[in-house]
Formats: sequence, C-alpha cells, structure tokens
Amino acid sequence: MGNDLILRVVTKWLSPVIILFALYVQFHGDYSPGGGFQAGVIFSSAILLYGLTYGLDAALKVVPETALKVCASIGVLLYTGVGVVSMLRGGNFLNYSVLLDSPIAGQHLGIIVIELGVGITVASVMILLFFTFARRVTPE
Repeated sequence: MGNDLILRVVTKWLSPVIILFALYVQFHGDYSPGGGFQAGVIFSSAILLYGLTYGLDAALKVVPETALKVCASIGVLLYTGVGVVSMLRGGNFLNYSVLLDSPIAGQHLGIIVIELGVGITVASVMILLFFTFARRVTPE
C-alpha cells in the first residue's frame, strides 16, 4: 500500500462515521426502509475501506478471521433461534407475535433480533469474502 497521507486520514475519519450509519440503519430498520442486510453491507464497507487503505494485514488485526467466522455463525443462530422459540411457544416458524405476551411487542422484538442476525451474518460474510479475494495472488 502506498503512503498517501490524505487517503489514510480520510479513512480514519470516515470509517467510524460509516459504522455509525450502519448501526443507525440496523436499529432503525423496523421503522423505516433498511435493516439487517443493508446495515451489514454498510458496516463491511468500512472494514473494506480500511483494508484497501492500510493493507490486508492491518485489517486482519482489526477484525480477525476467527471472530468473523464466529459472528457469521452467531447471526445465523439468532435468526433460526427466533423461529425455533416461536415454534416452542405455539406459533409458526418466525411468528413473532407469540414471542412476548403482547403480540405487538413480540413482533417488535422478533424483527429486531432477526434483523440483527441478518446484519451480523452479512457483514461477517462480506468481510470474509474480501479477505479471501484479497489474499489471492495474481500472476505478474
């Protein structure tokens, strides 16, 4: 990677802003357009920008591959866990209404947890894909 000072400063300033926007999209997704998938892609773009600017080794220090694999699994488990809990409480798979005593509160809780699982999985897999392709050696 080059030593472009302006690019490095802008990346250090912009990455937290991108992550903050991803969190906004994630947790505001059940009230407006957006949600887990969009937030996951936005979050991963901050790490991709960091990796493109500072190099793959620096990005791997920020977000290790082992942690990404664990997070991808946790996201899938969150998603399926809501469905299984819904079935155990007498509803259909992903019937959020039965999660809490109030159907409206159950729907809010269910969609937040589902979107969180999707966001974690999408972000983790996108970053893992970037690391995999960035590691590939190109013939010279």
